[in-house]
Amino acid sequence: MTRIAVMGAAGRMGKVLIEAVHQAQGVTLGAAIVSPSSSLVGADAGELAGVGKLGVSLKNSLDAAANDFDVLIDFTNPELTLANLQECVRLKKSMVIGTTGLSTEQKHTLDDQAKNTPVVFAPNMSVGINLLLDILHRAASVLQDGYDVEIIETHHRHKVDAPSGTALRLGEVVADAMDRNLEECAVYGRQGITGPRTAREIGFETIRAGDVVGDHTVLFASEGERIEITHKASSRMTFAKGAVRACAWLQGQSSGLYDMQDVLGLKE
Repeated sequence: MTRIAVMGAAGRMGKVLIEAVHQAQGVTLGAAIVSPSSSLVGADAGELAGVGKLGVSLKNSLDAAANDFDVLIDFTNPELTLANLQECVRLKKSMVIGTTGLSTEQKHTLDDQAKNTPVVFAPNMSVGINLLLDILHRAASVLQDGYDVEIIETHHRHKVDAPSGTALRLGEVVADAMDRNLEECAVYGRQGITGPRTAREIGFETIRAGDVVGDHTVLFASEGERIEITHKASSRMTFAKGAVRACAWLQGQSSGLYDMQDVLGLKE
């Protein structure tokens, strides 16, 4: 039985993760972590998440829960996530990371740390979006330079990073399939007299509004036709279930950096 710890247990995503762990087979909630200053320390994690008493008290640090979990799920923020990863390496624990907004340098740090413990890192844990990535690569490989590419993403008003990590991953997949460097061809929004679009650019449009969980569309357009590949998430539970699935998969894996494509067996 894989024992899972949830970081940021009092947050919106943390509560859904606790519920997802409670619903899943073959795993159990071993620990739930909140801010050291939180007034919720000591409360029952299940009652906080609305699933009933689970007998798991909220703790204020990973160290305090060191004997209670095998793998940590972290959907917090880049700085805290990297600090938690360093702690997981010290404690010899595995980690599933859904945090977005990491800089290139922070991703390099994550990659280095993952040499010392098994880590699944993905900007989107949804099974559907990861299947879409596989489909998208095939589509872009066929369409190539005859089609303009635009990526449109919509999230709730509280999201702090833009474009979303998922949108950037979609762009990376398209760029790879079309033999482009995303850092060189990405265009993030347009304003004013921009002139005609270049043939090889990949455009990103960001929308922040209301309580939208996450919508992503990749548009391929040429003279006379458009192809739109879209994924819409209506509940955070889809991300939580994917993260829990990744936790179960990690058990027995050797140290290294994995993604949801590995978890789902989509890599050739």
